[in-house]
Amino acid sequence: MSIQKYSVNQHPINTLLSWITSKEIAIPEIQRPFVWSSTQVRDLIDSLYQGYPVGYLIVWRNHAVRLKDGSISEGKRILIDGQQRITALMTSILGMEIITKDYKRTAMKIAFNPLEKRFEVRNPAIEKDKTWVADISEVWAPGFKMLKYVNDYCYKNDIQEQDEIFSSIELLKGIVNNHIGVIELNSDLDIETITEIFIRINAKGAVLSQADFAMSKIAANEACGGHELRKTIDYFCHLAVAPEFFRYLRDWDSEFTRTDYFKAMSWLRNENDDIYDPSYTDMLRVAFTYRFKRGKLQDLVALLSGRNFATRDYEVAIEEESFKELSAGIMDFMNETNFKKFVMIIRSAGFLDSSMIRSQNALNFAYIIYLTMRSKKERPQLIESVVRRWYVMSVLTGRYSSSPESSFDFDIKRIDEKGTEAYLEEIENAELSSAFWESGLPLNMNTSVASSPYFKVYLASQAHSNDKGFLSKDINVRELIEIKGDVHHIFPRNYLKKNGLVRSSYNQIANYVIMQTETNISIGDKAPEHYFSELWEQCGTGQPKYGTIVSDVDMKNNLSMHCIPHDIADYQLDDYDKFLGKRRQLMSLKIRDYYQKL
Repeated sequence: MSIQKYSVNQHPINTLLSWITSKEIAIPEIQRPFVWSSTQVRDLIDSLYQGYPVGYLIVWRNHAVRLKDGSISEGKRILIDGQQRITALMTSILGMEIITKDYKRTAMKIAFNPLEKRFEVRNPAIEKDKTWVADISEVWAPGFKMLKYVNDYCYKNDIQEQDEIFSSIELLKGIVNNHIGVIELNSDLDIETITEIFIRINAKGAVLSQADFAMSKIAANEACGGHELRKTIDYFCHLAVAPEFFRYLRDWDSEFTRTDYFKAMSWLRNENDDIYDPSYTDMLRVAFTYRFKRGKLQDLVALLSGRNFATRDYEVAIEEESFKELSAGIMDFMNETNFKKFVMIIRSAGFLDSSMIRSQNALNFAYIIYLTMRSKKERPQLIESVVRRWYVMSVLTGRYSSSPESSFDFDIKRIDEKGTEAYLEEIENAELSSAFWESGLPLNMNTSVASSPYFKVYLASQAHSNDKGFLSKDINVRELIEIKGDVHHIFPRNYLKKNGLVRSSYNQIANYVIMQTETNISIGDKAPEHYFSELWEQCGTGQPKYGTIVSDVDMKNNLSMHCIPHDIADYQLDDYDKFLGKRRQLMSLKIRDYYQKL
C-alpha cells in the first residue's frame, strides 16, 4: 500500500492573496529580484481571463516544532514553486511594488481594453487612450464601484450600449475567483524527499537547489530574524557585484539600514574587486560549513527547523540556536577584515584576476579554511600558507568538482578532528606525491580547453615568481594578466591549421604562452624553427625583431620561465607532439616548485 506524501486542493486566487497579506504563507521572492518580464505578467493575466490553466503551486508546511512549554506549533506554508506567478499576481492585481533585477521598486502595470478584450503592458500611449483601463489593479481597489466605473468609461468613449463593457470588466474582476491547484507537501517529509518531488513535478523547470530551500526557510522565520538575515545575504551578494546599489539601498529599505547587518556590509560601497563575488549559495555554504562543521545544506534546513538529530524531534531551542549560529557565520563572512584579507591571500598566490578563478567551490572552501583557522587564533603566516596551498591543491585535484557538498562535509569533519595543517599535509602526502607531479598532472594538462584550471594555476605560478612575459625584458606576467595580454601559440595556430591539424591539437594548453600583443603580431604564423632561429640571431646582433630580448642569457632565462625547451629552434612540425609532451613535464615541475613555496 503506497503512502501519499502530499495533498492537492484547488484554491481561488483571492484565498492565495489573503494568505500572503496575512503572512500565513511565506513568499521569499518578495525580497529578491523579480525575474519575469512585464509581458510574462501580461500573459498570465490573459490566461486567467481566458480561463486557461496556469499550473500548480507547490507549498511545504514547516515542520511542527516543540515549544518551550511542551506544546506543538505548526509552521507557515513555504511556497517552493510558483513564486514568480504569485508575485506577478500581487503586483498586477493588488498593485504592490516588486523589486526589479536592478533592485529598484516598481509596480508592473497591466492595461486592459474592454472593447477588444485585450491586455497590454501599460505605456504612455495607452495612458492617453481612453479606450484602455490603464491599470487593472483599479478594479480590485477598495471602494471600486462597478456601475459608476462602467458609466464613466462609456461616457468618455461615447458608447451607448453598456452591457458588453460591463460584461468585460466583470469578467476581469472575477479572475480572482479562478482556482489554482496547490500541492501541499506533508510537513514530516525530509529535505531530500522534498527536492525529489520538486524535480519530478517540475522536470522542465529549473531544479530547486538545497540553497533555495534554505533561503526559503530563513525568510519564513521572522521570529528568529530570518527575514532580515535573508535580506542580508541577498543584499551583500548584489553589493559585491554592484557597489552603486548602496545609495539605492539606503533610500528604499531604511528599516534594514538600521541593522547591524547593514553596518557590516557598508564597506562594499567602495569595493570593486571581483576576485570573489559570492552568490547566495556560496555565502550559505561558507557560513554554514564554518560555523556548524557540516557540509550538507539539507542539514541546515533541518537545523533551522529545530531538528534534533538524536531524538528526531523538532525543538524551538535548536531552531533559535541554529539561526543565531548562522547569523554569526554570515557576519564573519561579511566582515571587512576577513573578506579583504582572504582575497589578498588568494592574490598573493598569483590569482590576480577573476578570469583565473575556475572553481568557485574551491574558493569557498579556502574561505572556510581561513575563517576556521582565524577563529582558533592560529598564526597569520600559517593561515596564509595553508589557505594558499589548500586552494591550489583543490583546483589541481578537482577536489570539489563533483559532489561538492559531500566533499565539504567530509573535509570539515576531518579538519575538526585533526586540525587544518595536519589534515592538509595528509592530503598532500596522498594526492600530491611525485607520481602526481611527474605523471598525473602532465596527463591532465593534455587538454585544449583555454580556461583549463591547470593553465590558470600555471599562470599563477608565473605571476607568483614575477616571471617576465614571453620574449619580454621588462613586462611581467603579472602585468600582462592584469591588462589582459595575448595568449600566444608557440607553434602558431594558423601554421598548424595550414598543415592540417585540428582545433583540439593546435589549441593545447601546452602550446600557450602569455605575451604582449605587438610581439604576438610580429611573430604571426611563422614556423617556430624560423622565428626562434631569428630570436637567437637578434641576441647576436643586438637588434630586436621579436620582443625586447637581445642577450643569450636573458633569452635562456625567458625560455626557462615559460617552460620552453632551449632547443626549440630544432623542433619542426613532426616534432609538435614531442614538444607538447616535453613542455607539459616542464610546466608540471614549475607548478610543483611554486606549490612548495606557498
